[in-house]
Amino acid sequence: MSTVLSGRTLAVAATATALLASTLGLGATASAAPGPTDPAKAAAEAAAKAAASAPAPAAAQANADKVLVIGLDGVVLDRVKAANAPSLNGLMAEGLTARSTLYANPMAATSSGPGWSTIATGVWPDKHGVKDNSFTGKNYGAHPDFLTRVENAKPSLNTYAAADWEPITSTDQNGPIFSAKVDKRLSLKGDRDGYGNEDPKIAAAASAELRDGNPDAAFVYLGQVDSAGHSYGAASQQYLDAVGRVDTLVGQLLTAVKNRPTYAQENWKILVTTDHGHTDGGGHGGSTIQERGTFVIAKGAGIPAGSVREDVRLVDVAATALAQVGVATAALDGVPLANPDSDPFDTLRPNLQARVDETGIPAGTKGFTHTPPAGWSVDNSKMGTGGVTEWAGWAFATDEFWSQAQRDQWRELNVRSRDVFAVADSDEWDDKAHTGTFDSTLITPKWAVTGGTTRTLDFRTHYRHEAGQTAQVLVSYDGGAPAVVKTYTADAVAKAESLQLQVPAGATDVQVRFRYSGSNNWYWTVDDVRLGQ
Repeated sequence: MSTVLSGRTLAVAATATALLASTLGLGATASAAPGPTDPAKAAAEAAAKAAASAPAPAAAQANADKVLVIGLDGVVLDRVKAANAPSLNGLMAEGLTARSTLYANPMAATSSGPGWSTIATGVWPDKHGVKDNSFTGKNYGAHPDFLTRVENAKPSLNTYAAADWEPITSTDQNGPIFSAKVDKRLSLKGDRDGYGNEDPKIAAAASAELRDGNPDAAFVYLGQVDSAGHSYGAASQQYLDAVGRVDTLVGQLLTAVKNRPTYAQENWKILVTTDHGHTDGGGHGGSTIQERGTFVIAKGAGIPAGSVREDVRLVDVAATALAQVGVATAALDGVPLANPDSDPFDTLRPNLQARVDETGIPAGTKGFTHTPPAGWSVDNSKMGTGGVTEWAGWAFATDEFWSQAQRDQWRELNVRSRDVFAVADSDEWDDKAHTGTFDSTLITPKWAVTGGTTRTLDFRTHYRHEAGQTAQVLVSYDGGAPAVVKTYTADAVAKAESLQLQVPAGATDVQVRFRYSGSNNWYWTVDDVRLGQ
């Protein structure tokens, strides 16, 4: 906003000029007999007249839609629920709670640099480029933070960022994650004292800004829970105590918003999130589900009280913040919370089962089924017998379930799938005695088409290749022989796929098949399959 002045800014400048003119005796009451024209005096008098005649900066000029994102470093959702944390638990009761899992190496470590970059930019590490806390490869120019996007799209809006982990807001460290375009920022160094002294300073300054200023989009970071996790572990009482202290500061921020003089005329959306989890013993950076665990809590218009969702991802924070203030989100991996996933695979969540043969997945985790959604089918006529039950042909699973089947084999990188997705995994199937090979085909419903047109087949996929396996997309029209339209011969990691289909003249329907075969090779996932225009 530094290069564009809003109406409010112009009015303030004009008023200041008028006061200066009065102080110097240049106002109307100080006029003397006509004499030679003084250019400075004339300019000051013109500014004073403009200030007097210009309408006051009306409340109607202010943006009513506002968003506050509160970032809490290294917070485990289950420990929030166990702590003395009335503010955070109150937000969950009044709004939405959504768990989300992160990537792992080689996409990025479960550390703060990639985590906060993902939250701020709304894209995954394969785009924003930050893989660890060295920030090597950062690509914020192509994928800026959401406050910078607000400034680029609507420079008249006010943006604010405050943090005591320096790379978030400081210009002399590896960041800043939030660029210098942000209107107002506060950067403190909290890691010297475990953030215990600096977090309250951040909360106090941010509360004053939220209450007395006019931020339209704001980000506030508090870091001491992560410090307690490193020192004592997430299972410790000290960790719970840190959650309680931060909860008090979150309450301070929420109270500041509610105490705004214009709060009744405003539409606020509050988002609370974290950059990574922690192990019970303390630490993060690896691929365990505890380290990969994150969450999004949200409150605002259109968000049902006490609601829980499984389709939310960490990249949705930036998308939701931008949508709240009317900025486009098409360039992001994230989607606004107002646009829930409508994938038919997600309808299977109530039917998911616990493990059968897998031993690395916790017994209480329900996360797979072989029953497809309505209209879909699986052809296992060429499938071998035996093998690991969970992966005997195409299955439908969640990230929490599938990625724990075997860690550190890139299953954690399937970040563009949401909720329930389809997976064919010959590697895991082979871990139990079987006959034959893995050969299974996932089949869509028949979709109506018009002959002679072009349609787009869109889906999300995550494929790891090895010689000896086959992954094909086949299409048939009006029940005819399936024809191959795509064959994977190399890794396709967490990819959004879009295939152009040329509908033959006279055709009235199309059906798509995903055939995967292999023998102790790798895997293929498919999600959000759609026939577009």
